[in-house]
Amino acid sequence: MNVGDQLPPLSVRITRAQLVRYAGASLDFNPIHWNERFATEVGLPGVIAHGMLTMALGGRLVTDWLGDPGRLIDYSARFTRPVVVPDDDTGALVEFTGKVGELRDDGTARIDITAKFEGKSVLGKAQAVVRLP
Repeated sequence: MNVGDQLPPLSVRITRAQLVRYAGASLDFNPIHWNERFATEVGLPGVIAHGMLTMALGGRLVTDWLGDPGRLIDYSARFTRPVVVPDDDTGALVEFTGKVGELRDDGTARIDITAKFEGKSVLGKAQAVVRLP
């Protein structure tokens, strides 16, 4: 493993049905995640995906690559832009990429994650720390 190595990319389509399932699992029933009228009344462009769902998908990019989710030590990100989920069967395409940003002397590495929706970043400073094999 070397600094700059790329992780296999991950593309995920988020649909309204997934938002409902995620709301049930997370107990986050905020109407911005399911009610178009409410979302636009509060100034959003439409129903948006839960930020934590988007972040979790970025974590999946890393754990899929690791093969062992127990090797993920730390993960953080900032939410920079919403993922607007249309009311159709196609959903919103979010594309995740990652690369090794740093190899550390303690046997860990920093993975820098990029998440894009419609070509624009939706997570800022998304980084994971992983234990190397």
